[in-house]
Amino acid sequence: MTAGESAMHEGLLYDKRPDGKIRCRVCPRLCVIAEGRLGICKSRQNLQGRCIALNYGKVCSVVADPIEKKPLFHFHPGSRVLSLGTLGCNMRCIHCQNWQIAHADFFEDGDELRDLPPEKLPYITGNSDCQGVAWTYNEPTIWLEYALDGARACHDHNLYTVFVTNGYITAEALDIIAPHLDAYRVDIKGFRPETYKFLARIKEVEPIFAAAEAAMHRYGCHVEIVTNIIPTVNDDEETLRNIAAWIAGKLGPKTPWHVTRFHPYLELSHLPSTPIETLERALAIGHEEGLKFVYVGNVPGHQAENTTCPGCRRVVIHRDGYRVGSKDVKDGHCAFCGEDLNIAQAPKAC
Repeated sequence: MTAGESAMHEGLLYDKRPDGKIRCRVCPRLCVIAEGRLGICKSRQNLQGRCIALNYGKVCSVVADPIEKKPLFHFHPGSRVLSLGTLGCNMRCIHCQNWQIAHADFFEDGDELRDLPPEKLPYITGNSDCQGVAWTYNEPTIWLEYALDGARACHDHNLYTVFVTNGYITAEALDIIAPHLDAYRVDIKGFRPETYKFLARIKEVEPIFAAAEAAMHRYGCHVEIVTNIIPTVNDDEETLRNIAAWIAGKLGPKTPWHVTRFHPYLELSHLPSTPIETLERALAIGHEEGLKFVYVGNVPGHQAENTTCPGCRRVVIHRDGYRVGSKDVKDGHCAFCGEDLNIAQAPKAC
């Protein structure tokens, strides 16, 4: 029995072609898939002219995490989230920390996965002392059908929902999932197509920026941005300033930007770790471009892990890595001066 025959959940977005091939419309790659073959994400198969989502209800990771680990600093701070992962990805990042699952193949590795029906997610979440569910570890866009059913089940039980994503999604796929998401945490790996072509093996970047803007402004998701700053790849002043200016201009100055430290890995093992000075320069650039909340990540103990009120300049959330200490926040506002901190506290209505 093939992987496709054992997981017959039909995909939501695809076209049938006269030649028997199908065209997937979940991500901007728009893969054309021949009979019996998989798309680039390795999770969608053409089985007799139907697009089968092989990953539906199939998980390789189920972990209770601090929400700060995603990282999300302005979304239910101090809460715990049930983090789910499966196999596959629509990018091929040459520095991927989770390459063992992101670059995996359902034909070769699918038998190792566990079944987790979406209707069980609220109960596992509650039993794990979590307040929501995050689709993470690999790219959740390719888990579209399962994420949709799971998010609906979570909202039925007043649990929040999170996508930790590379943002490479079509407008029509976003239209399906975003109304059921509370937070959209997206990686911005660079600003130029050349950077994405080198790092992730994709040619276009516009859909990533457009999806982030739509997630916030059209669908009301809480959005935070992460840039893993890699020496010689995306650490130049022009790139960092362009990213910061885009966040401030298109998403708003109170949108959090996490500038995180790169460590040598996979095909970029020859590069050094990001100097702290580079991260602090990115921090300064973010503030110069008008951002109110810029965080330094992967540097435990750095002062820029904390949330400082842009109004009275007091520290309102103290952090030590993923641990949250004191919180002087009331209904998303500074408890000292009343400044709006853009901190989301409750799931949106669905």
